[in-house]
Amino acid sequence: LWMARHFWKGSLSYIGFDGKGQQARDVLHVRDLFRLVQWQISHLSLQKGQIFNVGGGLEQTISLAELTDVCSQITGNTISISKTAENRPGDIPIYVTDNTKITEFSAWRPEITVPTLLSEVYEWFKQGEAMLKPILS
Repeated sequence: LWMARHFWKGSLSYIGFDGKGQQARDVLHVRDLFRLVQWQISHLSLQKGQIFNVGGGLEQTISLAELTDVCSQITGNTISISKTAENRPGDIPIYVTDNTKITEFSAWRPEITVPTLLSEVYEWFKQGEAMLKPILS
């Protein structure tokens, strides 16, 4: 959504937490997840019902304000962002997946950075603009 709004020059909102866009989430590229699933399939006997948390982790965590800056740099577009200070029920300021167990177990860790992921999304939008615009703009 964030890249789509920048690409098609839409608007966005920072909602909650004083409207500063400081809430943060970790981001995981599907290729990083695919690498892990391939490893898991080829090592099924080692896992024996183990449960793992999997996400971008601390290294791939970004706030909405940082995400705005990266999307603006990639697209060259600056968009309108409204601010709502009040939190909504269930809002959390930060979520970062703890990958410690899966990394210790398999040596897997996310490799694709948030800026690289966003650049790839931007290129995908450019390639499929006519088809994607009615859906995402």
